[in-house]
Amino acid sequence: MLALFDLDNTLIDRRGGLEDWARVFVRSRRLLPEAESLICERLRERAYPSDFVDLREAFGLSDDPGDLWHGYVEGIARSVRFPGVRESLEDLRRGGWTLGIATNGAGDVQRAKLTATGLAFLFDGICVSEEIGSRKPAYEHFEAAAALCGARLDAGGWMVGDGPETDVHGGSVAGLRTAWVSNGRTWLDGLHRPDIVVSGVPEAIEVMRATAA
Repeated sequence: MLALFDLDNTLIDRRGGLEDWARVFVRSRRLLPEAESLICERLRERAYPSDFVDLREAFGLSDDPGDLWHGYVEGIARSVRFPGVRESLEDLRRGGWTLGIATNGAGDVQRAKLTATGLAFLFDGICVSEEIGSRKPAYEHFEAAAALCGARLDAGGWMVGDGPETDVHGGSVAGLRTAWVSNGRTWLDGLHRPDIVVSGVPEAIEVMRATAA
């Protein structure tokens, strides 16, 4: 059985990691305290090298934008948190499941997070939007993610993620069952509803294993 997982705020706590990184960055550059919230707002959903061109100008920094980007990639990879996730993924893999990553974002930073957390080896395929030229919720993204795992969407499976549109709606349209990691939120009407609503990945995996038994 195929199980695809979103990365940010699903497998890892990107928001908490971003706040930690931004706090250190602001102090290291001697910026005003309010710069921390401005940086987090700019990078909250996703970060790309072009963002650091704009941030360099906004804060009058002398750093090369490329150096700022590489510093961010290294720093955010060290800062992300992933409570209780590894053990649940290992149990699922031992149960014969095929595991994959389906994430939007830049390839270098997403792969750096997976490497830093030590989770990369658990996945049969890693699909990053920048690398394949297709972003969730597009059907092509899920199709590519399944193919990278050596699987097909028409064989069924699960998509686990925190994004109502990108993960749940997109995964449902792709023919997958879906688990929504709510992170304390209430479901929005007007989209495909998730098959299950969970507080985190360990709970999602527990339910997925039970339904497959």
